Amino acid sequence: MDVTLDLLFIFLLRLISVGMSTVRIVLLGRGRRGPAALLGFFESLIWVFVVARVLDGLDDPLRMVAFAAGFAAGTYAGSIVEEWLALGQSMVRVIAPVESTPVAGVLRKKGIGVTVINGDGRDGEVRVTFCVVPRKDVAAILRLIRETNLEAYVTVDQTTSVDLTHIKS
Repeated sequence: MDVTLDLLFIFLLRLISVGMSTVRIVLLGRGRRGPAALLGFFESLIWVFVVARVLDGLDDPLRMVAFAAGFAAGTYAGSIVEEWLALGQSMVRVIAPVESTPVAGVLRKKGIGVTVINGDGRDGEVRVTFCVVPRKDVAAILRLIRETNLEAYVTVDQTTSVDLTHIKS
């Protein structure tokens, strides 16, 4: 194989395997073991093939550079793919003064389940609004909140659902 093609081949396969690794780790964190295992199989198969290509030409340091560059690019690409997939759910928490415009009604009109509790904040009484939403919808929900109440303090956390039917008493 032409040296340039071989370097490109090493780079691209490494990019793919590391990208798969990034997505696999996210899948594991979301409890999706089956798809993660399948990705892990192909990721390791590609890795073995690429390492064999690099070790076959240890006299050529450009192979190692292609391998390392593929790793870096794969990390970046994997994070973009993971962001695009937006797997899982997020907890959106809105803390706002009681006197300010409530966001719960606007969110409920969009079909979002909302829980509201009152609390004492640093500067007085606050309303704390919680909702669990698909991660892919977070940006739209944040826009709604911003349009409704500029005084709101918002946090977003990743959540993991728990199936209580599998918990033994």
